[in-house]
Amino acid sequence: MEKKQEALILLKNRSEELQRLPKRSDFSGGEVCFIKQMLGPWPRALEAAGLKEPPLISPREKSRLKREKRRKQQKLQKRSSAKDNAETDDPENHP
Repeated sequence: MEKKQEALILLKNRSEELQRLPKRSDFSGGEVCFIKQMLGPWPRALEAAGLKEPPLISPREKSRLKREKRRKQQKLQKRSSAKDNAETDDPENHP
């Protein structure tokens, strides 16, 4: 039996036994290492076994959106800061 298939069966069988998504703590340390080595991080392993739905937005896309949001916030902060500086430098604001 292929090792990847073995890891999938381990997850599926434990899920059936427990009647819920298996957690890392439901396995021995060696089993957890084996599953993660064959299938990747725990959430991806559960997805590969068909026990969990994959996220609607890929991790790469989620990261891109987060960076874009941060850049927009930084631009707004710079504009706000520049506006505040311009107002304090305005001679009409000083008596």
